[in-house]
Amino acid sequence: MEQDWIWGFVGGLMIGGAGALFLLMNGRIMGASGIVGGLVDGSGRSNRGERLAFLTGLILFPPLLASFYDHVDTRLTGNIWLLVAAGLLVGFGTRLANGCTSGHGVCGISRLSWRGLAATIAYIAAGGVVVLMFRHWLGVI
Repeated sequence: MEQDWIWGFVGGLMIGGAGALFLLMNGRIMGASGIVGGLVDGSGRSNRGERLAFLTGLILFPPLLASFYDHVDTRLTGNIWLLVAAGLLVGFGTRLANGCTSGHGVCGISRLSWRGLAATIAYIAAGGVVVLMFRHWLGVI
């Protein structure tokens, strides 16, 4: 049996642990889109250093971890325009939904939030439709 599933499990534990630690240390929900959004729109000036530290860890930790492995296959597409479009759509969607999967999915569901559950169901459904569309109908990914 292939053991690739273990990386998703480990990643989930790391995100959940980071969310719990962020909540314990700051008393606030760890929503990546809110952290980035507060830097972009200026509403997070009061805790700018904390937000920058979070983003720095988010950006620097994966390459640091990858250096311990011979081969890391992300199964990421080489189509740069598709990646740009996906990033813009995800950014727009997180603003539209007032949060992202880390805030609603990881932290919201763990707090038994109905809003978090509803948002997560919508994310999963939308992701399924997008994969169906782009992979199976359009053949882009």
